[in-house]
Amino acid sequence: MISKEELPACPVATTVQLIGNKWKLLIIRNLLERPWRFNELQKSLAGISQKVLTDSLRSMEKDGLVTRTVYAEVPPRVEYALSALGESMRPILDTMADWGSEYQKIVKNRL
Repeated sequence: MISKEELPACPVATTVQLIGNKWKLLIIRNLLERPWRFNELQKSLAGISQKVLTDSLRSMEKDGLVTRTVYAEVPPRVEYALSALGESMRPILDTMADWGSEYQKIVKNRL
């Protein structure tokens, strides 16, 4: 989690600091559906590198948004899921999806 000293004064800046890049938002979008394995996530996010996905998942896990579960199987299985805190972002992403849909309609109607 972000330390008290690292918290921006502005709540919007705090949210942007936690999820303010393209990949984190798309990872959360996917994890809102169900838990995913690393390779599944990577395949579903066209253009994301292994390093960026790894770094994003680690960062979101550190910030308390994502959980990582390792299953003692052969071969080992690891799943990523949203924590309760991550799940609480659902209304934000739903609103973003609604706004994006409306924007797409406006743009398509201009043609």
